[in-house]
Amino acid sequence: MDAYKSEVRDGMIVEWDVPIQMDDGLVLRADIFRPTKKGKYPAILTYGPYGKGLSFQEGYRTAWESMEKNNPDVLAGSSNLYQNWETVDPEKWVSDGYICIRIDSRGAGRSPGFMDHNNARETKDIHLCIDWVAKQAWSNTNVGMNGISYFASNQWRAAASKPKNLKAICVWEGWNDAYRESHRHGGIACTFRKNWMEIQVKTVQHGVGDNGKRSRVTGETVCGPVTLSAEELAKNVENIWQRVLDQELNCDWYQERTADLSKVTVPLLSAGNWGGQGLHGRGNIEGFVRSASKNKWMEIHGDSHWAPFYTDYGRLLQKKFFDHFLKGKKNGWEKTAPITLQVRSPGEKFVKRAEYEWPLARTVWTRLHLDTASMSFKQDPIKEKQSVTYDTTGAGVTFSFPPQQQEVEITGPIALKLFVSSKTNDADIFAVVRVFDPENKEVTFQGAMDPHTPIAQGWLRASHRKLDKKKSLPYRPWHQHDEKQPLVPGEIYQLDVEIWPTCIVVSKGYRIALTILGRDYEHDGEAGFLSNTKNPLRGCGPFLHDDETDRPPAVFNTEVTLHMGPKHQSYLLLPVIPKKK
Repeated sequence: MDAYKSEVRDGMIVEWDVPIQMDDGLVLRADIFRPTKKGKYPAILTYGPYGKGLSFQEGYRTAWESMEKNNPDVLAGSSNLYQNWETVDPEKWVSDGYICIRIDSRGAGRSPGFMDHNNARETKDIHLCIDWVAKQAWSNTNVGMNGISYFASNQWRAAASKPKNLKAICVWEGWNDAYRESHRHGGIACTFRKNWMEIQVKTVQHGVGDNGKRSRVTGETVCGPVTLSAEELAKNVENIWQRVLDQELNCDWYQERTADLSKVTVPLLSAGNWGGQGLHGRGNIEGFVRSASKNKWMEIHGDSHWAPFYTDYGRLLQKKFFDHFLKGKKNGWEKTAPITLQVRSPGEKFVKRAEYEWPLARTVWTRLHLDTASMSFKQDPIKEKQSVTYDTTGAGVTFSFPPQQQEVEITGPIALKLFVSSKTNDADIFAVVRVFDPENKEVTFQGAMDPHTPIAQGWLRASHRKLDKKKSLPYRPWHQHDEKQPLVPGEIYQLDVEIWPTCIVVSKGYRIALTILGRDYEHDGEAGFLSNTKNPLRGCGPFLHDDETDRPPAVFNTEVTLHMGPKHQSYLLLPVIPKKK
């Protein structure tokens, strides 16, 4: 590849394809956006597989169009020529005295090499890139990482590797646990990774060359100057989906891709999404709670996976954080409450509120016992033996409260205790917390990826029911996933289902419901669509569990019975938040 090019444009010095050599000799390529005024500046770094030369508008058309329509502040004050999926807009950062560095990950875009996502080699690459940035003449040696999703999740691992000059991270919707959050929910394989590889990643693999896109700014091929054959490309990428299918239990492969949060000590801002069910939501909260950082903050918002990051709200929040830790500005950031919640109500309404611990200290943990006599909940334990059976291929069973007599807020993690029997030697539990309005219409929200996301979801494969007693909490069971424990058909087993954290103010006249199914939730209304996803969006976005290799119909298309009674107290544990006095 030719030497990198440097030019001045739109008030920035832009250097294209800057080489950064790794310890094994491989050269990664970076685009660097710098202020024109001479000086030493802090850097915002991203490292990922989406092709730094592919414009947001072209690569993720429907997401951009949605943001363009609903969030005009994103486009204001920028030419938007340099917008790139899930990374900062350099025009809005360079003008404030930051250097923006986008690095194509190994095997992606214009960086050669074998593509193997989230592994130890990637973590080392990021570490070495941070070291390289700190040594440059234009660097003040302070490096921050900031980005969404892939560009967020790898921050946990980079921080755990402790680069000397990584001074702060902003993990904007970023998972941490490769098994529980990214690949296997409750032990059930999520097909997102399979489709993600085909649609979002292999299309920008290094070597696609002339068969791929060209940068609308430079005219260069997004995927490097060489064009490889399909066979050559296949040899240069790890088959992640096959790994997931072959490795049902939590093993070294998943652990390599999961950060040791006890080693994350850098100042951090973890920004999550209430609608991040199926990928990032759990990771942002677990990362905040379990990281060892003494300076850490968490913010949780609603809306789409991408828009809040680019809005004035998101950008100014990020800048205040980085100004403090990368520039040493005395801007009052240290007085920011540890937690900022955008508390949500029906109608896509959000109210900003400061909190100081997670779960909230004033939580009233409320057990709602499942009652099949009324298909509702009871506050008191069930005294008589009950049961209800459902077909796992159908609509499942729904337990519903009568309409609320007064407003109630539910904010925090949720747990579900069940006693089940199956006609086969296994069963997959899909648990969905729902809210219905006075006209019996379900209340859903614009989630991270799906326009009709329910209030909360949880998953568990019955043969993965084994708990880690040291890590489990009453409100957040922790499954070991280190062995399968098949069911004996007809026998009753206790299952503790983790339902990812949520927030909803249930208005007077609305009602709370729980649906238990043997398949993914589907919303009744019209499906949504994103150009970067394969399936129509029917409530779970792209985070489905529909692979028959992982879920053979002979095992999982069955009948499951839920049991209640004196010896089988099945209940939903809700975090009810009383109003502040």
